[in-house]
Amino acid sequence: MNTSSHSSVLVVGGGMAGVTAAVESAELGREVFLLEKTPSLGGRVSGMRHYFPKLCPPYCGLEINYRRIKENPRITTLTSAEVTHIEGTAGDYKVTVKIAPRFVKENLCDPITPFAELDATVKDPFNYGMCNKKAVQVPHELAFPYAPVVDPTALNDATTKAAIESLPGVDLKQEPKEMTLKVGSIIWATGWAPYDAGKVSYLKYDQYPDVIANVEMERLAATNGPTGGKLVRPSDGRETKRVAFVQCAGSRDDNHLPYCSAVCCMASLKQATYVREAYEDAEVWVFYIDIRANRYESFYRRLQDDEKIHFVKGKPGNIEQDASTGDLIVLCEDGEGGSISRVAVDLVVLATGMVPETAVNKVPFDGLTYDEFGFLVADPQKAAIFPAGCVKRPQDVAASVQDATGTSLKATRS
Repeated sequence: MNTSSHSSVLVVGGGMAGVTAAVESAELGREVFLLEKTPSLGGRVSGMRHYFPKLCPPYCGLEINYRRIKENPRITTLTSAEVTHIEGTAGDYKVTVKIAPRFVKENLCDPITPFAELDATVKDPFNYGMCNKKAVQVPHELAFPYAPVVDPTALNDATTKAAIESLPGVDLKQEPKEMTLKVGSIIWATGWAPYDAGKVSYLKYDQYPDVIANVEMERLAATNGPTGGKLVRPSDGRETKRVAFVQCAGSRDDNHLPYCSAVCCMASLKQATYVREAYEDAEVWVFYIDIRANRYESFYRRLQDDEKIHFVKGKPGNIEQDASTGDLIVLCEDGEGGSISRVAVDLVVLATGMVPETAVNKVPFDGLTYDEFGFLVADPQKAAIFPAGCVKRPQDVAASVQDATGTSLKATRS
């Protein structure tokens, strides 16, 4: 018999796993609090051009779930919110939450026009800093809630701060708020971050602007991205008709991430189709140790049949630049032929792995278990705090949704 003193569920993290866990828990009859530390839900899925298994754009999955949230009175959504402390036991948790101010007046009828004339800009984190955004705006077109927010980094400059403060829809007097929630169980779904490609020094991510990470490629190809979906070189805007994808950029490497992140191969193959669709005469090189296609072998075979996509079994040891053309030269020993490949390309995309958010930001509750890489280990004997999605293990969107659904069943039965 369930002797919990509280039946409500707290879901921490508003990406695809967290949103799924929240709506599934609510539809099982529980009161749900859904917390997200950024100003809007959606997580990294909202920044993709397409995702497996159907290669849909992000709004396919997100808009359905947003509607489920809107229509379910059992769900309370809190954005710009972080859990700072948890105490108690299964069935009786007391959770302290800090909510950062948006610095924008509530219930604005128009979330865009009051800030349209503002010239001040800041680096756009949604686009991984590849472009600027207005210092006050709705975070992106798929944001939920669709509400503006002042970027706090813009307030560090006195002139910019004064310009923002003069806007009629802004209220810089807003203060952080603190609240306490009492819940019976917690689902921790704070997601992942891409491994810092700059740490893999021989791949020259920090040296050449045309060496980018796979998450940046996803935004570059997105129609709402920094170039409107046009695949061009960040350095000079030239069309990227020759693109190299470097697999395991830091992954399966004892000096960086010793594990396989499971999704990188398919992410690169998916992005190879972006290049081939963008330019009829485009060529792609995929440098790999081995291709792990998981459930998508037919997709992989289709790309193998494309004579413009070249698979090179080998791990690049260096990237150089041709001073006269700006081309990047990828140097790699071909593991099958034995020769050294020197491939000139316009763009290099590094398949960096997944780092669980819990490797950096642990759950503020003592006694939980993490593996050697920082993934949160489920241990219902110790606490009713359940990992979901990529804080548990590397997985793609479809697997994260399945995992979150199963986790919601565990959380509502605890």
